[in-house]
Amino acid sequence: MSVYGETLNAQDLDEFLVYLLDSNLKNETETGNRPTPICIWGKHGLGKTASVVDFAKKRGWKLAYCAPAQFEEMGDFHGLPIKSQNTNETIYLPPDWVPKEEGPGILLLDDINRADDRILRGLMQLLQNFEMFSWKLPTKWQIVCTANPEDDEYSVTSMDEAMLTRMLHTNMVFDVKAWAAWAVANKVDSRGINFVLTYPESVTGKRTTPRSLVQVFSQLSGISDLKQEIKKVGTIVRSGLDESTVSSFLAFVNSDLEFLVSAEEILEASSFDEVRPKVVAASKGKGSTVRLDRLSVICTRLVLAIASAQYAKPSAKNKANIVSFLMMPELPADLRFSVHRDIVALPDQRPTLVQDAALAKLVLQTV
Repeated sequence: MSVYGETLNAQDLDEFLVYLLDSNLKNETETGNRPTPICIWGKHGLGKTASVVDFAKKRGWKLAYCAPAQFEEMGDFHGLPIKSQNTNETIYLPPDWVPKEEGPGILLLDDINRADDRILRGLMQLLQNFEMFSWKLPTKWQIVCTANPEDDEYSVTSMDEAMLTRMLHTNMVFDVKAWAAWAVANKVDSRGINFVLTYPESVTGKRTTPRSLVQVFSQLSGISDLKQEIKKVGTIVRSGLDESTVSSFLAFVNSDLEFLVSAEEILEASSFDEVRPKVVAASKGKGSTVRLDRLSVICTRLVLAIASAQYAKPSAKNKANIVSFLMMPELPADLRFSVHRDIVALPDQRPTLVQDAALAKLVLQTV
C-alpha cells in the first residue's frame, strides 16, 4: 500500500490543517501566490471529510463540496456551454457548486481518486492554477482532497507523480484516544465510547469503522437499559457492524458496562467514599486478577472530562475526589502516572486538580 505524507490521528490532523491552511492563506495575502492543495489519505469511515467540514465550521470559512467520482465527463466540471448574445461566441455557465464569492473558503474534492482517470487528468489544471478553462476559484479559496489508499481493498484510480506533486499529503489513521475525545465533544453515547475504549481492536476499518460505530451508537442512544433489551440491541448492532464486533459489544453490555464508573460520578461525588466501592468492583476480575481494561477506560474518560470546558475552573470537591481516586491502592502505578501527567499538561486551572504533596510523592515512585 502506498502511503503519502506523515501518518496522523484526528487531533494531529486538525493541527496540521490549521497550520497549513493558515499558512497558505497568509502566503496568498502577502505574495498573491495561490495556495498548495492538500490531500488527506486514509481508509473509509475515519472522518477525513468530517475533519475538513469541522475545520470550516469552526473557523467560519465558506465550504464548497464536490465528489469527482460522480462526473462522467469533464464537461460536468466545465459547466453548460451557451451562445453569448453579445459576442456570438460559446461561453460556459459554471456548475452551481463552484464558489463565486471571495474566501476564506475550502473547495473539498471528496474521494478524489474514486474518479475515472480522464477526470483526474482534467483536474490537474485546477490543482495547479485553481481554475478550469471556463471558471476560476475566487481569491482566498483553498483546495482540500480526500482519498482512499491505493491497494486491493479499494476501487480507486492511481495518481501519477505529476498529480501527486501538485499537493501536500498526509495519511489519517484511527487512534482510540483521539476518537474518544472527538466522540465526547460530539455527544456520542457514553456507553459506546466506553465500549470502543475497552475494545479498540474492534475498529477493523472494514465493516466496523468510526463512522459505522457512531451510526449504531446513535440508534442505541434511545435505549436506556441495553441489558434489559439485549435482543433489540443485538439486532441494531448487527445492522451496522461485523459479527466479531457484535459479539464483543454484547459481551461488554452483559459483563462490563455496569462496572464502569463515569467521570462525572467521580468528579461530582460529595465524597469519594460514595463511588469508591464501584471503582474497586470495576478493578476486580475473576480470582485475584485486576481488570486493567476497565480501569484504563475509567482513567481515559476522566482525563477527557477534565479536558472539557466544564472543568476549566475545577472546584475543591473535584480536586479532593481526583486525588482520592489517584491514590487508590487498586490503581496500577503506570495508570496513576499517566493520568497525573495528562492532567498536568492541560491548560487553565486544571493542573491544580493534582497538586497534592502525598500524591506527588506516590507518583514520583513510578519514575
